Amino acid sequence: MKTGIIKVILGFVFLFNATVFFAQESVRAKIVAKVADNLIDAKAVAQNNEATFKDDYTYVMFSLKKGAQGNYSKNSQSGQFSLEPGEEKELSSLKINIQKDEECKIFLFIRKDDVLISKDSIIIYAAEKEKKNEVIAESDFEIKGIVVEDVITKIGKDFHDYFYQEYSNSGNQYPFIINIKEKPYFGRSSIITIEIEDQNVFEFLTKPDEEFLRDAVKAALQNINQYAIQRKLLYRNSRI
Repeated sequence: MKTGIIKVILGFVFLFNATVFFAQESVRAKIVAKVADNLIDAKAVAQNNEATFKDDYTYVMFSLKKGAQGNYSKNSQSGQFSLEPGEEKELSSLKINIQKDEECKIFLFIRKDDVLISKDSIIIYAAEKEKKNEVIAESDFEIKGIVVEDVITKIGKDFHDYFYQEYSNSGNQYPFIINIKEKPYFGRSSIITIEIEDQNVFEFLTKPDEEFLRDAVKAALQNINQYAIQRKLLYRNSRI
């Protein structure tokens, strides 16, 4: 089955908000983290830099911990909040155990009406007991090539494996996390969604057929590449 047919049958979805990046707002996202006895205590903080009340904002805070064997585990929290003029508020916190040879990336996104207002991220490397754990700010590292899966069926696992193989062989290492999610649908079918920075860039109804899944992988990678191009253009325009 050709990729073009997939786009019709699967209810092809590509949503991209042209104003999602670098919106002109004064609410700042900030992660405050401490590490003691191999326990990360990370807090999500929002700061209102204006003398006006801010309401109906949402946040997503999540961590990606990479184990010594290279596997990833994810923990996330989200919610709504408001800020008084000039207020700095703690939105949420995560406590994460980290051992030798592990690393943990923590991300915070703040949105208003589904538009990204501000973001922050840090990376933490576990060290030997006699050494100090290292916390690195977002400006000192770039996320590249991370794929996180949250699938529930063998078909979902097969799609992830085909996707990761194609992505790894493509030579592209995008500077954002690609999330592959699966949820049940009618009967034995399910829906697989690919999200980037909380944006749905591709979605399809599964089918137990290898050719079908591999065509879906190709369509997904095309959409991700288009997302990356538009993301880069928005970033470039915001710097002008």
